[in-house]
Amino acid sequence: MASCLLIAGEKSGEEHALSFFPELKALTPGVEYFGVGGEELKEHGLDLLYHLKDFSSMGFSEVISKIPFYFKAMKNIENQVRMRGTKVAILIDFQDFNMRLAKRLSKQGVKVLYYVAPQAWAWKPHRAQVLAKTVHTLFTILPFEKAWFNERGVKQVMGIPHPLMLTYKKFLDLIPPKPFASLKPKIKILILPGSRKFEIYSLLPKFIETIRILKKTFAIEVHLVKVSHIKKDIYEYYQNDVDIFYESTDLTTAMKECHFSLAASGTVTLSTGLFELPTVVCYKAALLNEFVFNNFIKYKGPISLTNIIHGKMLFPEFTQDQVNPHQLAQVISTWLENETVYNELKAELKKTKTLLAGDHFSVPEFMSQVIHD
Repeated sequence: MASCLLIAGEKSGEEHALSFFPELKALTPGVEYFGVGGEELKEHGLDLLYHLKDFSSMGFSEVISKIPFYFKAMKNIENQVRMRGTKVAILIDFQDFNMRLAKRLSKQGVKVLYYVAPQAWAWKPHRAQVLAKTVHTLFTILPFEKAWFNERGVKQVMGIPHPLMLTYKKFLDLIPPKPFASLKPKIKILILPGSRKFEIYSLLPKFIETIRILKKTFAIEVHLVKVSHIKKDIYEYYQNDVDIFYESTDLTTAMKECHFSLAASGTVTLSTGLFELPTVVCYKAALLNEFVFNNFIKYKGPISLTNIIHGKMLFPEFTQDQVNPHQLAQVISTWLENETVYNELKAELKKTKTLLAGDHFSVPEFMSQVIHD
C-alpha cells in the first residue's frame, strides 16, 4: 500500500490540514496516511505516530527542554518513512522541526509538500535557499510571498487562501458597509489590547486614555474584547470606561458592530483588515524582545499584516515609546473629521479579502496528483 507522511505539530497545523485532508483522503483511497496530528485528524484516518499535544511546546525554555525528544522523533519518523516506502510528505508550518525534516526527507528522494511557508522574508531569509533545495511545492498564504520565494530559487510556489479566509468564510460577504454617515450619533471604538499579559497591561491604559481624550470632542461608545486566561482585575479596573465587553469567541460580532479599533499588533490586525475596520496598531514588547528585534531581525517593514499584504501603510503603526494617547487620538480624529480620508481607507480595506484569496486551484486535487505520480 502506498503511504504519505503528514506532520501537523501544532493545533493550528491540524486546522490547516483539516481544510484539505478529508477530500484528499477521499481522492486517494489506496493511500495510508501517518504522522503527527490531533484527535480530529485521527478521526479522519491519520495513523498517529505522535499526538500533537505531546509534540507541540510553548515558550523558549520548553522548546529547549524538548530538543532530545524532537531529535528522537525525527529519527523515528525517518525510519517509518523508509519502512513504509513513503514517497510524499506533507509538512505543515511548525518551521524549526519541519525545515530540518524536509532536508532529511529530500535526501531520501521524498517529495516534500510544504504547507504554509515560513516567514523567511522577516526572519532567517536563508531558509529560502533551504526550501529551494528540499521542497517539491511550497504553499504560501501571503500574496507577495510567491514572488519572494520564486526569486530565491523555489521553483514551484502556489498561493493558498489565508487561514482567516476560512475562519471568516461565512461572514465576509455580510460585513456592514458603515458609510461616513453611520458615525452618528455615536462612534463605536473597539479596543483589542492583545492576548499576552505584558501587552495588555502596557497597552490597555494607553488605549483608555486615548478614549478619554476623544470623548472631550466626540460621542464615543467603547467596546472591548477580553481574553479568558488573563485575570479579570485589569478589565474590571476600567469597567467604567467600557460600555460593552466581549469574550474572545465574540470577536466577529465586535468587529461587525464597531467603526474603528485600537489594537495590539498581531493576527487580529489582519482580522480587522478583512472586516474593513480602520485600526490603529500598537506594539509594546519587553526590553529583551525589543533588543532581539532591533539587533537580530533584518526586516524593517510594517508590522501589521494588513499593511504588509497591501504594501502600504493603511493602518498607522506605533511601537514602544511612540504609543502616545494624544497621537492615537489624533489619528482617529482625522478619520472622523475627513470624509474623503475615511472613504479612501474603507475602499482600500475592501480589497483585503481579494488579496488573501490565493491561486485558483484545488489543494486536495493537486496533492493527490503528486501522490499518484
